Amino acid sequence: MEDRSYYSQSDNAEFRLVLPGTLGYREALELQLELHSEVKQGKLGGALVVLEHPPVITKGVGTHAENLLVPESVLSANGVEIVETDRGGDATYHGPGQIVGYPIVNLRARGNDVHAFLCLLESIIISTLADYNLEGERHGLAGVWVGDKKICSIGIAVRGGVTYHGFSFNVSPNMAHFGFINPCGLDAQQITCLSRLIDPAPGIDEVRERVIKKFFEHFGIK
Repeated sequence: MEDRSYYSQSDNAEFRLVLPGTLGYREALELQLELHSEVKQGKLGGALVVLEHPPVITKGVGTHAENLLVPESVLSANGVEIVETDRGGDATYHGPGQIVGYPIVNLRARGNDVHAFLCLLESIIISTLADYNLEGERHGLAGVWVGDKKICSIGIAVRGGVTYHGFSFNVSPNMAHFGFINPCGLDAQQITCLSRLIDPAPGIDEVRERVIKKFFEHFGIK
């Protein structure tokens, strides 16, 4: 696990970047909660965890049963775990080839504006897409779209004024796995990824570094 320290101008404190590589969903949530506690106690100004998950479907607090299209036995046979979680939103998919970012941020230092925070996350992805000559757009609900297809999902939770959970940006995931659900209540055909939009597709390591750089720029971290 790689751990880098930076400086958060808004919080006037250390900001930590954590890069675990590939990490199970439950283990990643434990890591988030540890960092959440440190931020809430003022030991850290904030943190960003950037990783990939093994194949997993997560059920947010707004999940509708009809959006799970196959039984758990089918998921298990395809190596896909299913986990209930406390983030907002409906069922979604995470897996290799997808950049998942978990910002642990003190919203009280940013005016307690959840909407502005979500817009900032969207702006990071939109700016990254622009580097590849793609136009990212907002379509009302949290997330980023290219044309009529969604490329990034966002679902956060806030506890004690500090955020956790975050965004998932599709670079080159197994797109067939999205067909096990209606991701975020959408038809799986409405989901896309960079590898379907760019030829040749950029490597995930390159895209990850761009996303991190954009995050630092938008959040004023040096």
